[in-house]
Amino acid sequence: MLPNDLPDAPANDAPDERLALRKKLIAVRLALPDRLERAVELQRVLRVWLVGRREASIGAYWPIKGEFDPLPALYRWTEGAPEGVMRRIGLPVADRTTGSLRFHVWYPGCETELDAYDIPKPKDTEEFAPAILVVPCLGFGPGGVRLGYGGGFFERTLSSITPRPVTVGVSYTHGFLPMLRSGPKDFPLDAMLTEDGVMWERP
Repeated sequence: MLPNDLPDAPANDAPDERLALRKKLIAVRLALPDRLERAVELQRVLRVWLVGRREASIGAYWPIKGEFDPLPALYRWTEGAPEGVMRRIGLPVADRTTGSLRFHVWYPGCETELDAYDIPKPKDTEEFAPAILVVPCLGFGPGGVRLGYGGGFFERTLSSITPRPVTVGVSYTHGFLPMLRSGPKDFPLDAMLTEDGVMWERP
């Protein structure tokens, strides 16, 4: 299936149709013949977007299922910190009790272990509340609308962090769904980046 053959988001928001759409988006992403080249461009877009930010801590994710890997760009961001400023990257640790994510310090070479969902997490590092969240998107629509995996982790995590962090979505352009609309419990993203640049940003 080519990216432009993707169906749009189901108008009636039927769970079965959303599940089918998610599977197709993952399959297309994994099959992108130029995914490495797209990743290089998205790394550049993310680095440029971060240049003007004043926040000093970012929560990210460990890439799975062909997701874009933001960690090289974020590590370069920590290396470019102004004198006297300590920038931190965090990776999520899933809390099965609350269904939300907590963020622990990560750095290259950091010891990791598998979490409850078999995804690597930092081992025995400090927990912190990030000021920016880099959020992977299966699909995205106008105005910061995001389509995730459907587990609700993003929404519950945002509700648990005070103050609420700035949220920046990352996706390859094949995930754009022009008719996608947010649901009653969804949190619109503050910015959306793809390999083509900044697709949307809250004024």
